[in-house]
Amino acid sequence: MIHPALVADPSPTASVAEFKQAMQQLAGGVAIITAGRDDVVTGMTVSSLVSLSFDPPTVMVSVNRSASSWPLIQNERVFGASILRSDHVALAERFSGGRGLSAPRRFDRKAWTVLSTGAPILRDALAAFDCEVERVVDHRSYSIVIAQVVEVRMSAGGGVLTYWNGNYSGLEGEEDIRLWAEVGCPSSRGLWEI
Repeated sequence: MIHPALVADPSPTASVAEFKQAMQQLAGGVAIITAGRDDVVTGMTVSSLVSLSFDPPTVMVSVNRSASSWPLIQNERVFGASILRSDHVALAERFSGGRGLSAPRRFDRKAWTVLSTGAPILRDALAAFDCEVERVVDHRSYSIVIAQVVEVRMSAGGGVLTYWNGNYSGLEGEEDIRLWAEVGCPSSRGLWEI
């Protein structure tokens, strides 16, 4: 028998505005997801990139299917994921569409390179992943993309860019970054033991 105190009161669904405001309280690391080749390239800023598995290395990202990146990710089954440094605020804004630039115009070709799959990655990203899509789970207007990481590229030093409460902010100190990394990618002991 379920204890009466544990039975949820029937209540209306949260409004979109309430939900969005509440979710902005969850700080997230910022990455740019890129897809395409040559002149047909696109990218978007996300805070939804997370590790899913270490063996094999696997990431997961949520993509709005109306985003210009979606058709390329869906068709080519590869993408790049570049984790942004604390000094990449302008880049994050450019790839979030905040500057009104169409997808290919967001790229400064000198700042980008490719690895195994041919998807663009940022040369000076804090870390970059070259990814092959394994599985896509559609949910409402979004797709959850699960991808195996086939190659990793790291850069030396620098803080990490975060997004919280509608604003970008950098974590600079080594201790701050170490604590952030532990929360974002906990050790095998599990979150319940932290």
